[in-house]
Amino acid sequence: MIRDLELAFIKIHILYHADTEAVFGVGLMEELARHGYEISPGTLYPILAKLESGGFLTCETRTVAHKQRKYYRITPEGRKLLNRMREKIKALYQEVIDQ
Repeated sequence: MIRDLELAFIKIHILYHADTEAVFGVGLMEELARHGYEISPGTLYPILAKLESGGFLTCETRTVAHKQRKYYRITPEGRKLLNRMREKIKALYQEVIDQ
C-alpha cells in the first residue's frame, strides 16, 4: 500500500517537473531521490510511457554525448491534470496538516 501511494506522488512530481522544463529519466530519478523516493528505471520508464500514451506528456528524442535521450514535457491535458491535483493536494494539506 505504501508503494502505491508513493507512486501517485511520483507521478505528480513528474508532471510538475515536466511543466517546469524538459525532463529525462536519469534526471528524474536523481530529482526524486532528493525527495526520498527510490525508483528504478524498470518502474520509472513504464510510468513515463503511460503518462505519454495517456496524453499527459510528449516525448522528444535528442542526441546527448552521442547517445539518444528521451525528453518529456507536459501537454495541455497534463497541465489540466496537474492543476486538478494541486487543488486536491491543497485540500488534503489543509485537512491533514493545518487542522
